[in-house]
Amino acid sequence: MNNFKKNMVNSIKELKLYEWLMTAIMIGIASMSVYKGFTDANSYNPGWLTIINFISAICGIFCVFLTAKASISNFAFAVVNTFVYIIFLAYHRNDGFTGTLILECAVYAPMNIISWIYWSKHRDEFQNHKTKSKKLTISTCIIFSSMIVMIALLMHFLLNKYINPNASTIFDSFIFSIGIVAITLELFRYREQYILWLITDVIAVIQYIQNFDAVYLTKKSIYLIVAIFGFYNWIKLNKERNKENL
Repeated sequence: MNNFKKNMVNSIKELKLYEWLMTAIMIGIASMSVYKGFTDANSYNPGWLTIINFISAICGIFCVFLTAKASISNFAFAVVNTFVYIIFLAYHRNDGFTGTLILECAVYAPMNIISWIYWSKHRDEFQNHKTKSKKLTISTCIIFSSMIVMIALLMHFLLNKYINPNASTIFDSFIFSIGIVAITLELFRYREQYILWLITDVIAVIQYIQNFDAVYLTKKSIYLIVAIFGFYNWIKLNKERNKENL
């Protein structure tokens, strides 16, 4: 427990000013959403769900901030974020989020725990609160790209044919397929995960523009920005620690 607290403190200390500013923006928008949920009868979300969204917003951005720094502590926030996000997706499952709901329940929820354990066993040699960064070969990247397309097309067919007809989009199916590959790359600590997170964040932003939700639109927009910094940080860690962490 002491090591967990120490690693969490070390991880939080690394947050930059721009990350605290984005946190403040997220808290502000999430707070306004809670107020609207309880005062506006036409609100997209009922009052109780806006509180769930508030928790998801805060845990979600801290999760992506720490993941971008390869911090193992990110999974403490990831576990909570996934749980509350599942509640939101279940409530809005007929708005084109069925594939994402299945992804969160069947993949992200268990993988958060598995990745937390696995990362803890592969700590950086010099910064104990971080994991080691690896990189894929070109041929492996091609294989994973092909898998994404095939899984997305299969998922889109299954969703519209058997699971939730007329309530799922191709965007939703691609988020599902890219998410599976991205979380697998994250588990094994490959920096290329961030190329996929960038793609899913772009798609998610489009989704929340179409089904407007201020909290999740802001949250996913922050994810998109942080994914760019995350890719840079993981490349830097891989280059700096390559010899020590082989």
